[in-house]
Amino acid sequence: MPKYVIEREIPGAGDLNSEQLKGIAQTSCNVLNSMGPEIQWEHSYVTGNKIYCVYNATNEEMVREHAQKGGFPANSVNEVFNIINPATAE
Repeated sequence: MPKYVIEREIPGAGDLNSEQLKGIAQTSCNVLNSMGPEIQWEHSYVTGNKIYCVYNATNEEMVREHAQKGGFPANSVNEVFNIINPATAE
């Protein structure tokens, strides 16, 4: 299944407290559950004004549908073609 990185512009994202993040995660999971196993959320990185999410999905349209149904921005959706890390250098 293809992997995607989604950039979500959310002003003040880094200031969201644990209860707010929990609410966002619950909304996301509820939408994912309704969409079925063709889309899965791996994890997200919260920065100052953006959240970067890593998803597995059958296609980009599913990622965008999830964002629309959940009320989340999806400012950019990029398919991941490779993953590198320090072990790649060996």
